[in-house]
Amino acid sequence: MNKKMLIGLSFGAGYGSQPGAWRMPWVNPTSFADFDIMVKQAQTAERGKLHFLFLPDGFGTLVDIESVPPMTSLDVMMTLAAVARETKHIGLLATGSTTFNEPYNLARQFKALDVMSHGRAGWNAITSSTNDAAANYGVTIPSSEERYGRAHEAILLIQALWGSWGRNAWIHDQASGKFANKDQILPINLQGKFVGARGPLYIPPSEQGQPIIVHAGGSPNAHQLGGRFADVVIGSAFTIEDARSQRQAFRDAAEGYGRNPDDIKFFAGLMTTITKDRRTALDRRILLTEKEIPQRVAYLQSMLRIPLSIEELGRPLSELQLSNARPSPYDPRSAHALKIAKEGWSLRDIIAHGVIDYHPVIVGSGIEAADHMQAWFEAEAADGFWISTDVYADGIDAFVDEVVPILQERGLFHKEYEGRTLRENLGIQDQYGIDPRIVSTQKY
Repeated sequence: MNKKMLIGLSFGAGYGSQPGAWRMPWVNPTSFADFDIMVKQAQTAERGKLHFLFLPDGFGTLVDIESVPPMTSLDVMMTLAAVARETKHIGLLATGSTTFNEPYNLARQFKALDVMSHGRAGWNAITSSTNDAAANYGVTIPSSEERYGRAHEAILLIQALWGSWGRNAWIHDQASGKFANKDQILPINLQGKFVGARGPLYIPPSEQGQPIIVHAGGSPNAHQLGGRFADVVIGSAFTIEDARSQRQAFRDAAEGYGRNPDDIKFFAGLMTTITKDRRTALDRRILLTEKEIPQRVAYLQSMLRIPLSIEELGRPLSELQLSNARPSPYDPRSAHALKIAKEGWSLRDIIAHGVIDYHPVIVGSGIEAADHMQAWFEAEAADGFWISTDVYADGIDAFVDEVVPILQERGLFHKEYEGRTLRENLGIQDQYGIDPRIVSTQKY
């Protein structure tokens, strides 16, 4: 009865989740390279008591760079280091690929961030899967079996490196001249099929021991990796039933590795455009996505399996079109798109509802977002939500000022941080060394 939902914020390239965010007249067009702006946005999220910032990372080619900025930060670790110095409670999560990075380097980067932030760091462990990304490293993408085999070894090795200093290894006693207890600093000496390291790492534990591990995805490989290692998993679900199924798949996988299913927190994605009413929000989304509307009309046509024309943007779908429309069985967003169409909105407004975006979208007032989150949370479809606001410059404030207070009044979201570390705030136990339950289930 006292369980509270968890909320994280997607925090990309300084502009927002929509490609037109950088062109809005109230947005500083240099936000992509301005760390001061990013710090202020992070402080707004912390004012709203959000649990963490999540920075994705990209390794592939630049798409439409002439008119659309990259969707990732200049450097995720540099960005979070800047934020760490100007915040006190909010968690700092960043993506790092096990495909293109050596475990030792990932281990020291994230452990250093964890120490710098006094126990607020987390690593989104991913495998990279595109040849565009591989080309930047002068290699080709390995098979799925090799990528996930390497990922399992890399995460286990990184956890071991993080845990190579015992809880009380760092003494730093000036009077006695004893800097560390050597008996509590152990080499690792792990060598697998894909990666290995001697260790130990040279960085002592943070206040939470070591960073949390995050994973995203819905494939069986993702379920196994997340179930084995992750403290937080991020899904992509468009209905309560789908989210509940994804959450259960991760919980089952965790249990299969000897873990308590409650130790893995499932976050559902949610994209927001929060304004005073639906009409105002739709007009804002139209302004943000104007350049993409022709492409989205074509995609909506395939989702509903009926002919649509750009000339029909200002009109609702006809009775004939609605009677012939059938949701595509290959796209989980299609049923919702048809529902919105049947409400009588114009074709332009249907698209502005975000029916083609990569997570469910709330376009309207703060109470609409709160109602959505409450319904999913109480149905045990999610432990928390990963929020992507349309424009960071004012969208983060809108969520913090219009959605968070409603959730707090309903007793669904905390009013103060539970502690100083990310693990405390997420309700995850401190971690020192390798989790013995994980090690005992499968050899390195």
